[in-house]
Amino acid sequence: MQIEMMTQAGLDALKKELADALAQRPVISAAIAEAREKGDLSENAEYDAAREAQGLLEVKIARLKNKIASARVIDESKLTTDSVQLLSKVKVENLALKRVMEFTIVGESEADFSKGKLAATTPIGKALIGHSKGETVDAQTPSGIMKFKILDISI
Repeated sequence: MQIEMMTQAGLDALKKELADALAQRPVISAAIAEAREKGDLSENAEYDAAREAQGLLEVKIARLKNKIASARVIDESKLTTDSVQLLSKVKVENLALKRVMEFTIVGESEADFSKGKLAATTPIGKALIGHSKGETVDAQTPSGIMKFKILDISI
């Protein structure tokens, strides 16, 4: 089991998603029971669909339980701005595009690029981790090497 670092908010969101999924179990069980009552199961599309939904739900529940079990909450009081780390807010300049971007480095399950949350496991996240303000880093991406200058680090 791989440990995944995350914020307390990220862990709370996973727990809520698990609770919502667990609440769906009785709904799907009722749909299966209702479909069974309609007779011949070999030709019952409703029964097949309900059983498939149940299988998908159980996979989701197992995945969420594993994520929660492997989660480790980051102690935000111990964060510094000396170098880029998980939960750092990083302002960088893409040197090729001459474009300034801001990211918060997060664990994989909390990543959402549209909200400026970059997973530490991405090529850019990996390249930034451990580096300090003023440094230039190379990120090996699928489209080639990208150069970034770290302009600022905050929490």
